Amino acid sequence: MNIKKHGLSIGIERINDRFFLTFKVVGKLTHKDYEIITPMVDSALGEVREAKVNVLIDVTEMEGWELRAAWDDFKLGLKHGGEFKKIAIYGNKNWQKMTAKVGSWFISGEIKYFDTFDQAMDWLNRLTLDIPNNK
Repeated sequence: MNIKKHGLSIGIERINDRFFLTFKVVGKLTHKDYEIITPMVDSALGEVREAKVNVLIDVTEMEGWELRAAWDDFKLGLKHGGEFKKIAIYGNKNWQKMTAKVGSWFISGEIKYFDTFDQAMDWLNRLTLDIPNNK
């Protein structure tokens, strides 16, 4: 029997007093996956009390998207793009790094790609200082 595992896990984690969302992508995502994923993401983000949230996305086991699923992902990003403060993506393939750059065009939060989990977590947990431009 040939089983192809694919999908998305969504979690909420806490380090000290800071909460963040986690996503773990496995395999090649399909349109049918997004029919399940989209309401889950909508629900997870709908319950967040913070104005903007930090997100950790693990794509180390991701193989890509079917064409229609890539479109679904794009639409989901547009819908929730203004709700993120920082998005740390860690993976192990060059196309994942390029996808992160393209995603930054459509998401209001700061997106960075990392080769390791530790680098992604260090950046995600670093405080961002909001310093006004006028002196």
